[in-house]
Amino acid sequence: MHIHEYQAKRLFSQNGIQVPKFIVISNATETSLACDKLGGSVWVVKAQVHAGGRGKGGGVVVCFSVDEAISASEKLLGDKLVTPQTDENGLPINQVIIEAGQDIQKELYLGLLVDRATSSITVLASTEGGMDIEEVAANTPEKIIKHAINPLGALEEKECHEIAAQLQLDSSLYTQFSKTLLGLYNIFIKNDVNLVEINPLIITGADEIIALDGKIDFDDNALYRNEDIAKLRDISQEDEKERIASESQLNYISLDGTVGCMVNGAGLAMATMDLIEYHGGSPANFLDVGGTATADRVAKAFEIIQSGADVKAILVNIFGGIVRCDLIAEGILQAIEKIGLTLPIVIRLEGTNATEGLEILNNSDFNIVTEADLTQAAKQVVEMAK
Repeated sequence: MHIHEYQAKRLFSQNGIQVPKFIVISNATETSLACDKLGGSVWVVKAQVHAGGRGKGGGVVVCFSVDEAISASEKLLGDKLVTPQTDENGLPINQVIIEAGQDIQKELYLGLLVDRATSSITVLASTEGGMDIEEVAANTPEKIIKHAINPLGALEEKECHEIAAQLQLDSSLYTQFSKTLLGLYNIFIKNDVNLVEINPLIITGADEIIALDGKIDFDDNALYRNEDIAKLRDISQEDEKERIASESQLNYISLDGTVGCMVNGAGLAMATMDLIEYHGGSPANFLDVGGTATADRVAKAFEIIQSGADVKAILVNIFGGIVRCDLIAEGILQAIEKIGLTLPIVIRLEGTNATEGLEILNNSDFNIVTEADLTQAAKQVVEMAK
């Protein structure tokens, strides 16, 4: 689960990390009062959406007068922001931050993530703050500092000092830097975080270390024990189909192809998508209905797939292991009838009672193409989608 920048900064502040003064508004008429409260002569208006690259999309505006700030707020609020990390439709801007301008002398990158290669929480740091960390890693990997934290211990201040030295910070900044990094670590371990980052982490002319931006990604599977974090969810930033699928315990990700996919098992789903691509098609989604493909769940899956405007045909690829294929076939027929499925459909069954399941489908009154071979099923559905 992602949260907004302003929510991340509030968590930062609660954990001893210094952030700029800011005010969140949802109506442009609040801009002038916000600027007055913040003081100063420079303000930054920042769109609040769950995507990076906001600056490249015009979602971060530096303003040198109150009128400029009002204009920026009016332009952003109620609009949608398209960034390199969104699709062409963008994400709705329901709130903006009005933030006091800063005297930036240096920009750093600082983050923590779960590194499966080392089976540890790992600190990432770089002197190349303000840039896409992916670009830095690809083009100048030597500028990425990686520090694995002992999984049987905890991050220590001595380690923070070592990272600060690698960033070539003046020793007078070590205490501030350590407080910032330890604050991030505390947020990470207490809230089941997958990723937390500050980009940029700035050093001001007054030698203050401030988190100018903030991003936190939480583990969805652990939200049940983090109720306060779960309350920060903003469903307006989520793909509607993905949200509905999640509520129905379906693992669904929207894509931009024309072949809808319904599969049980993540690995089989990815293999199915690869085959569709290999034979000249394009998947419209990733969808894992899980090991127990009940009629209700299958019906919801069909409903979500059919709601995609670009979907031209559907491939169902089910391996009957936990549930027999004959029962799956009956559930599929019930689901097709329940939602009134109109798209062309190819169904491939394999596993326990697969022959019986395919026979049930072939004897139905619905216009269904059945296949026992996955390659042939993929070829069939790609042709149908054309």
